Amino acid sequence: MNGAMSARAAEAREIDHLARLWHEGWNDAHGKLAPEGLVRARTPELFRSRLTAALDTTRVIGPVGAPLGLCMIKDDELYQLYVARQARGTGAAAALVADAEARLAARGFATAWLACAIGNDRAARFYEKCGWVMAREAVNRLETPAGVFEIAIWRYEKAVRPEQLR
Repeated sequence: MNGAMSARAAEAREIDHLARLWHEGWNDAHGKLAPEGLVRARTPELFRSRLTAALDTTRVIGPVGAPLGLCMIKDDELYQLYVARQARGTGAAAALVADAEARLAARGFATAWLACAIGNDRAARFYEKCGWVMAREAVNRLETPAGVFEIAIWRYEKAVRPEQLR
């Protein structure tokens, strides 16, 4: 990849590909950190369903039909960020984060936040490199078909107003 990467809207025809990418990325990042029941509940079908519901807030990077990464926003949150294994370290994730920050700022938010699983040190280092600051530990309630899971997270925050990003 080159430095000219730019995010674009996800397309409905990419949902199956993106669901596989998200499922693989989630398992890479959380498979050893999350409770066994949550890992079992995070099926490819569940990711497909969630992606379908959030398609309008999902941006991707990479070729049409075979994107290499995805990013979703939800309210004032950078909600999901996953990049295919082969695209890690290429700048794809940083481009998706910058796009999400701009979208959050355009929605009028001064500060955005994201959840990082406690123990996901690789992600934490990446977020800090992008200027995000660990604000506190918190608990996320994750509702799944298998029940509710309460997961301890690091809550990262960042000022996202355009004048604050300079």
